[in-house]
Amino acid sequence: MAEPAHTQPSKGRWYVLLLISVMYLITYLDRVNISTAAPAISKEFGFDKITMGIIFSAFVWAYAAFQVPGGWLSDRLGPRRVLAGVVGYWSIMTAATAVAFGSLSFIVVRFLFGVGEAGAFPGATRAMQLWYPRPERGLVQGVTHSASRLGAAIAPPIVVLIMSHFGWRSVFYICGVAGLLWSVWWYFTYRNLPEEHSLVNKEELATIRGVDQNGVIKPPPVEKQTNVPWSVLVRSPNMWAIMCAYFTYVYCLWIFLSWLPSYLLEARHFTLIKVGIYASLPLFAGVIGDTVGGLATDWLLKVTGSARIGRRVVAIVGLLGCAVCIVPAALTSNAYVAVYGLTASMFFLEFTIGPSWAVPMDTGGKYSGTVSGMMNMAGNIGGALSPLVFGFLAQGGNWQAPFIVAAALLVAGSAVWAFWLDPDKQILAA
Repeated sequence: MAEPAHTQPSKGRWYVLLLISVMYLITYLDRVNISTAAPAISKEFGFDKITMGIIFSAFVWAYAAFQVPGGWLSDRLGPRRVLAGVVGYWSIMTAATAVAFGSLSFIVVRFLFGVGEAGAFPGATRAMQLWYPRPERGLVQGVTHSASRLGAAIAPPIVVLIMSHFGWRSVFYICGVAGLLWSVWWYFTYRNLPEEHSLVNKEELATIRGVDQNGVIKPPPVEKQTNVPWSVLVRSPNMWAIMCAYFTYVYCLWIFLSWLPSYLLEARHFTLIKVGIYASLPLFAGVIGDTVGGLATDWLLKVTGSARIGRRVVAIVGLLGCAVCIVPAALTSNAYVAVYGLTASMFFLEFTIGPSWAVPMDTGGKYSGTVSGMMNMAGNIGGALSPLVFGFLAQGGNWQAPFIVAAALLVAGSAVWAFWLDPDKQILAA
């Protein structure tokens, strides 16, 4: 007897979302583990703060510089091979951090580590563009970025636990092994197209691709690859708008990733134990903000049928909400009110992630990996500059000025979304 036909869509794309989310968690766990291990490293090698700052920044500059090559590779070769390769490579570089023997070797290893991580988010964006329909793209970007912020939030206690039992070098060995295991898991259980995956049935494929007027499932959005039209990308006003908007977001994000513990310790006079507790609150708020923003942008898109409304409104609310919260947090004399204000700021800041990363998928077509790479490159130039500007402004004890600068940039970013960035306009349109 023939088996009955499927009547319910399968859930293969949610398994893929789990795979990608675990990778996002690993990216931030590997990215911030050195911050917690830094005191032990500095003590052993005699590094001063300037030297450690250079070691930290080596990652960010490499990460920004190699975004576009990482996205281009995923567009050309497919996310399966590229993500398996880059995660395996950067995991080796993570482990290699444990065998660094001086400032120069630390700088080189962290730079090479950044080269590998640069391919992660553009490659994953290309994967999501192939696996999810437009109404789900904000959600999946929100969920995956929530996982990344969760990685950042859980890194300090995990690193401290490992260090207390096995020393700081074991942190990098263990994190490296975790990444290598993921790369094997990804390569053997992911496929570039849902059409190729055993977990996806016909009904789910119809949900992903949609059907035409005759009820026939539409073909995958994969065309014969041609050379990337770089001149068109560079001349596109919409591409520049996407890059400028994301610059303002990442600039503010790196305040939380780099300077928040020092700010709470030196400006707000918390004890080290309290810093460990309160510095994690904004990052956990960011986990929630990522998912809520992703759900909100997809809901608005579904209700209005307009990406201009669905993407723009959520992004603008997020950027302006962060600006409104971050200024009083900087100016208040109450340290706990400052923490709560910064926590609300991070929630609203991460609210923008869903629409920000959905836009390259909406506007980039078969070059969505390259477009997202260009966006993230511009953003992380802001991320590289942010700690330097913050340190310069706070050098004389003025801890308020860096937050005011960030708020001004956030307002500028919201204006870019409102008047320049068009989520409905294809980047490669004439």
